[in-house]
Amino acid sequence: MSEVKTVSGRGIPLQGNDIDTDRIIPARFLRCVTFDGLGEQAFADDRQQMQGQHPFDLPQYQGANILVVNENFGCGSSREHAPQALSKWGIKALIGESFAEIFFGNCVAIGIPCVTASPEQVSQLQEALMNNPQGMLTLDLEALDARFDGLTLKVEMGAGPQQMLTTGTWDSCGQLVANREQIQATTGQLPYLAWA
Repeated sequence: MSEVKTVSGRGIPLQGNDIDTDRIIPARFLRCVTFDGLGEQAFADDRQQMQGQHPFDLPQYQGANILVVNENFGCGSSREHAPQALSKWGIKALIGESFAEIFFGNCVAIGIPCVTASPEQVSQLQEALMNNPQGMLTLDLEALDARFDGLTLKVEMGAGPQQMLTTGTWDSCGQLVANREQIQATTGQLPYLAWA
């Protein structure tokens, strides 16, 4: 199973409240059979409207893997394609003021932590990332803090999701593989599997 205890890398500030899943991945891209290729289409309409000035297009944020957002990020429809698109773009964690509940759950289901901080702290971190886009940002899920360039933010996450990520139990396939022998032993005792 894949434990997620810390995520380190460069951060990308994305300012604005109520950024919904249709903005994260427009509906026309939902016809895909797999999630491969969705990363290229993350924020497709916003990026087109901003003519290369969207943070996902700016050269200083290429390769960044921690997204720093504002209030109610991921609201709107419940599409799981939104966290998948962010993941395929390279995002490994999100720090924000608040997240829509279903978006949050879809992120945890693929091992992407979403932690919250106060609006003041998020704004301070976004500003710091704009001033130093090459700086190293570290999110520590056990200490529940984020560290960047001398700045330390206390972050929050519910105890259940935090435990799922830090112990690796978010990974349902990994749990099955890790418990293969127990599963085989149990299925061997089920009478209806032995019927001829």
